[in-house]
Amino acid sequence: MINQKKYAAIDIGSNAVRLLISTITEQEGREPLFKKTSLVRVPIRLGSDVFISKKISSENITRIVDTMQAFQLLMKSHKIEKFKACATSAMRESLNGQEVADLVEEKTGIKINIIDGNDEAAIIAATDLHALIKTDKTYLYVDVGGGSTEFTLYSNGKTIASRSFKLGTVRLLNEMVSQDVWNEVEQWIKSVTKKYSKIDLIGSGGNINNIFKSSGKSAGKPLSFFYLSSYYQLLQSFTYEERITELNLNQDRADVIVPAAKIYLSAMKWTRARRIYVPKIGLSDGIIKSLYQENLEVV
Repeated sequence: MINQKKYAAIDIGSNAVRLLISTITEQEGREPLFKKTSLVRVPIRLGSDVFISKKISSENITRIVDTMQAFQLLMKSHKIEKFKACATSAMRESLNGQEVADLVEEKTGIKINIIDGNDEAAIIAATDLHALIKTDKTYLYVDVGGGSTEFTLYSNGKTIASRSFKLGTVRLLNEMVSQDVWNEVEQWIKSVTKKYSKIDLIGSGGNINNIFKSSGKSAGKPLSFFYLSSYYQLLQSFTYEERITELNLNQDRADVIVPAAKIYLSAMKWTRARRIYVPKIGLSDGIIKSLYQENLEVV
């Protein structure tokens, strides 16, 4: 007997807003299967507002409400049973973030949960990450966003340390990350990893997914430090316009991909990692898994 249900996750980030719809298939005696049915991404760069003016602009408030109304209709069409919306760094730091969240709920019925960096890391940890981690190895998980980057160290299948830093691609583009922040990240990474002789990275986020896709590597295979370093140099050698025309990048990806690559490379350098795995998981996947787990606990 097979039972199927559909859940949805909305991720309101500093660079883009995403709606992930997943179909969960349950079969007696087997682990549930999670399949991504649909993913819609809208490039509303809230971070460009918030990190400079501390507020979400009236234009982007309208765009957020319109996007949430569209997402609400899509969820209705897909017959979604449960959903959850989470907002991260930009809305968290915005002076009118809660006001915008209240307006969205009033207009669409979608309640936005504004979460902190630790909550974000915990939700991501609810993904299939543990299924990818070998219990006899050590990994640094790096999730790069527009406003912040979450780092989690895993060793022998257990979480050793986790930390969120205000080191994000949109912040870097707007020159809002001081050298002190870079130094703090470097010191933290070196401190928590110093006793481990061999570490691999696990990268998540739209930018590393894009880089992985361009590599032509098959799923499950890692990118080498040499490849990522070479690709970073290639990105830097092109202008913003050339990245769009020559590398076929979207307009809202062609700029943030450069600082994102720098963050991943820096983390690899500080951990002495020679390879990075890219499993294509993130906050949206974690929200879906958390919703499913909550449902099991209720039952």
